[in-house]
Amino acid sequence: MKKLFTTVLLSMFFLVLYINPACAILELKKSKTDKIEASILDWVNFDWWRKQNDEYLESYITRAINNNHDIKAAKLKLEQANINTQLIRSNQLPQAQIGVSPFITKMPNTEKTSGSLALPLLASWELDLFGKNWDKTKSSKITAQSVQFQREVSDISIVSAVGGVYYNIVKLDKIIELQEKLVQNRKEIYDLMKVSNNEGIVSTSDLILSEKNYVLSQNDLIDYKKSRQNALNALAVLIGDSAENTKDYKRKSLDKLNFDFDIPSQISSDIIVNRPDYKALEKQLEAKGIDIRAAKKEFLPTIDILGLLSFAATNSSGMNWANSLALAGGSANLPVFTGFKRIANLKLAKNSYEQTLEQYQKTNLTAIQEVNDALYNLKSDKTKLDNNIKAYDIQNKDYIISSLKYNEGIISKLDLLQQQEALLYVAILQASSKADCLIDKISLYKATGAQV
Repeated sequence: MKKLFTTVLLSMFFLVLYINPACAILELKKSKTDKIEASILDWVNFDWWRKQNDEYLESYITRAINNNHDIKAAKLKLEQANINTQLIRSNQLPQAQIGVSPFITKMPNTEKTSGSLALPLLASWELDLFGKNWDKTKSSKITAQSVQFQREVSDISIVSAVGGVYYNIVKLDKIIELQEKLVQNRKEIYDLMKVSNNEGIVSTSDLILSEKNYVLSQNDLIDYKKSRQNALNALAVLIGDSAENTKDYKRKSLDKLNFDFDIPSQISSDIIVNRPDYKALEKQLEAKGIDIRAAKKEFLPTIDILGLLSFAATNSSGMNWANSLALAGGSANLPVFTGFKRIANLKLAKNSYEQTLEQYQKTNLTAIQEVNDALYNLKSDKTKLDNNIKAYDIQNKDYIISSLKYNEGIISKLDLLQQQEALLYVAILQASSKADCLIDKISLYKATGAQV
């Protein structure tokens, strides 16, 4: 029995030796994944965000990269695709298993028992003579590359959303500031109109109109504040934070943000074909083509090599070659009828390829549309911003002249307040168009796949 015990220990030792390298491989895979994670700064073009010269925006982008749940889910999906590749690759390798089978035997009409121990070792290998399993592994690898590009699409979309929401908050900060002044202005107008109405200087209809404008300006202020809070809540979700902390979110003033961006006259087609969603579909098409080839090879025979080695020992004998069972051989199998399963599988592979091809062609058109729309909107809103700046300068000059007239007693306080109201209205338009240009810049960033 000492020999038997020694053999069991040796078997367990070799099993541990087999498992440890496998664990080391998994750790190696994990370390490679960690290195890939650092490259997210490259595919989201983090340097472009640094050039916006806004430390608060840069901080929110960083927090989103680290904490956003969609970004984490995309990373896990990529890991899943890589693990799936490992599973499929295992079909190319020999399969071996070892067992330990102890028995205690008592024969009828006897009181004596005997023990035995068997150590069977079974090995099998599908000889991939026609490259079927190799094609499946290759398709899985290319699919994992496609998932990587899909992850880049998701990450670029998330950081673009963070930038867009941030600029909307900055925009609403400025508009709320101006709207509060407008509400105060209209209140003063209403108060003066009420005094003038009592003295019979202005009509009751003018008084009612001024009161209505005052009330509506208060409603607009409420809507702006509501929109800002909703935007802050959206930012909290994007950076993986609680909405309870939104009151502490810092941001720059719109006045300190400059639109110093050279608008390109046109976008090269090379940028479109290098978009990650475009590359993802290219990889999917390549993988689907290989899947069709693999489905065709299912009609070919499967060739297997088999081997069995088993040692057996009893109380009266040890484990040696005389007590062993050895078997080696092979087989070739060709399914004659499988209920049209292989035919249906081939049709499904072709259908999936056609669907991906249609999606690929649609993405090509959509990419061109998105780039053209973003570029056109940016040019249009920049022109609108320039016009609003001119309008504000004109209105501001008019207000300065009115202030001088008021100081000289030429016009009334009511006339001056109405000029101030017009100036605040144009200031709101200017602030809105400036923020629109900043958001359009992010839209162009996203449409080009972060290649601006």
